[in-house]
Amino acid sequence: MTDLNDASGRCTGYPASVGILDPTTPPEKLLDGIRVLDLTQYLAGPAVTRLMAEMGAEVIKVEQPPHGDPMRSQGPRRNRRSGFFVQQNRGKKSLCVDLRSGEGVDLVRRLASHVDVFVENFTPGVLEGKGLGYATLAADNPGLIMASVSGFGQTGPGAELRCFDFIAQGYAGLMDLTGEPEGPPLFVGTGLADTNAGVHAFAAIGYALFNRQRTGRGTHIDVSMVDALFHVHETAVQAPSVSDGEYRPHRQGRHYQPVSPAGTFRGPENWIVLLCTVNQIDSLWEALGRPELGRDPRFVGNDARIANRDQLTALIEDWLAGFDTDAEAIATLQAAGVPCGPVLNPADAVNDPMFVERGTVRMVSDPFIGEFPVPGFPIRFDDSVPAGDLVAPLLGQHNLEVLTRMLDLDEAEVVDMEARGVLGSKDR
Repeated sequence: MTDLNDASGRCTGYPASVGILDPTTPPEKLLDGIRVLDLTQYLAGPAVTRLMAEMGAEVIKVEQPPHGDPMRSQGPRRNRRSGFFVQQNRGKKSLCVDLRSGEGVDLVRRLASHVDVFVENFTPGVLEGKGLGYATLAADNPGLIMASVSGFGQTGPGAELRCFDFIAQGYAGLMDLTGEPEGPPLFVGTGLADTNAGVHAFAAIGYALFNRQRTGRGTHIDVSMVDALFHVHETAVQAPSVSDGEYRPHRQGRHYQPVSPAGTFRGPENWIVLLCTVNQIDSLWEALGRPELGRDPRFVGNDARIANRDQLTALIEDWLAGFDTDAEAIATLQAAGVPCGPVLNPADAVNDPMFVERGTVRMVSDPFIGEFPVPGFPIRFDDSVPAGDLVAPLLGQHNLEVLTRMLDLDEAEVVDMEARGVLGSKDR
């Protein structure tokens, strides 16, 4: 690869003439040679750098002493080690530095001159107040790509507000669409806003790296959890206007408002999810052994099926009740070409053959926890396999390695900084 550092080792940006790397000698991992400074904690930010670490980037996770990322203590734990922390931070290096001290801030600013990407999820304004804002760091490193992940974004009236996942779900309108029609709004029971924002930032960083290779310029990426989550609406935003107010999104319970049949149906054992548009409805009549339903005025056309949803639901559930198992019912539906599937509990999905074969779930090994399953890498490349043998770091485990290698400090200086509390470490 072309050397893009000056004599001091400082990254000076990618000239436009670099172009695309020689395709005959691709890197072993797609992000080999990319160095990331990771000032993130909890979930949204670590989700970004977790994906980058699995693709081969060197990720240096900066943590605050004395305890580091608060998710190190998140339960459940085994041998004082959090499965949550391990899942989100495998393959990263831990540098534990006190950002409340000027000396600690100076270390981070100097490190930012030696990296390609800087990811942070502080409340907007916090890093600027410490002299670690993008304008300052880019003056030292013009090729730097900085990704800031926050609840409401870096600008606007909500920028300084604190935000957690469920708050973003409420603000983005998802909560108002989830639950029974006459019941209270419900949150989705997983970190949907955090992880969604993380994937958005991960994608944006890839494009920013591509643009830097062509132009030599870095950039500041602003990803909001609310923005990213609001982006998932396929109908709810435009339909009220397009329909002149006739359509208003609302909580739908277990059935999907615009289509029938579409939703969850009681199977012989558990719930089965099924959806038929105009292109699949004849397949449903075939599966039910009731081709005459295709001529029944109650079910001819989607509007009629919506109007008679309760009757159609009863027909489908009566048919499902005739099977001994959900698997038999689903196999019959699928054989007829009906889009359907089981409603799996994540704990059961671990053993689903499709999940196992696809690597959707993978087994990882941790020296303290042992072997346990985590979600696999969500993207497939035919010429690059994400690293599978990564281990989450101990707190401050890489203080010495990072500072001596990247800043040319000697071991005595690092030991002295740890003795004075500028650096920290811990055995978990």
